[in-house]
Amino acid sequence: MIDDRDRRILDILQDDAGVSVTDLAERVALSVSACSRRIQRLEESGYIARRIVVLDRERMGVPTTLFALIKTAHHSDEWTESFRRAISDIPEIVEAHRLTGNYDYILKIVLPRVEHYDVIYKRIVRRIELFDVSASISMELLKHGTAIPVSYAN
Repeated sequence: MIDDRDRRILDILQDDAGVSVTDLAERVALSVSACSRRIQRLEESGYIARRIVVLDRERMGVPTTLFALIKTAHHSDEWTESFRRAISDIPEIVEAHRLTGNYDYILKIVLPRVEHYDVIYKRIVRRIELFDVSASISMELLKHGTAIPVSYAN
């Protein structure tokens, strides 16, 4: 079980994983050692999966976002695993989801420019058979973040 103070720690760490334990302890009204123990417990119990650095996509040269919607004629576990392997080492594919509805999968792809999508598309279709692929280019980012709600954690 976690309490409200743990949730506050998680919320702060989501915003800035590099915050010092001293600053974090002060912000949640704990001693540094108590705060450090809580962080360690949250890591050991799996509430904190990992700590990461979020890079600036413009500075990294991949400002364009494209969503590829994929239909397949195959729905077996084996095909899904083959698809997972086919996309796993393509760094431009930053997210992949299996869907309900009209499409089977959606890929979030970051690119230096729209034209680079053809390179990624060809890498995928060389590795695995797809029934249909439809791509949409993100025109404007309206909301972005990595933080998730902490209020549901128990």
